[in-house]
Amino acid sequence: MSSLVFILKDGTRKSVEAEPGHTLLEIAQKNGLDVEGACEGSLSCSTCHMIIAPDWYKRLPEASDEENDMLDLASGLTRTSRLGCQLVMQADWDGMEVRLPSAVRNMALS
Repeated sequence: MSSLVFILKDGTRKSVEAEPGHTLLEIAQKNGLDVEGACEGSLSCSTCHMIIAPDWYKRLPEASDEENDMLDLASGLTRTSRLGCQLVMQADWDGMEVRLPSAVRNMALS
């Protein structure tokens, strides 16, 4: 089993088990972390915005154009921002650090 280290909004670090094959959104929610995922991983919101530690970011696959479009709507966007629903945990990501942003923006239309 691999692990991820989430840095919570208050700066607290929480290490969680992270089974390869699950998205970072699923892993965060399974561990009770405050990550909304309003669109349930369908790539139509930015509420699972996460900030990847720079040394880990370069190991990730490139974001799709669709993910980049959704990231443009994220609050507190950084150059290492990604959507947790689009990152499927890999065994070699063991120990990766992921910061949860201080705020998210839910742009849901009614």
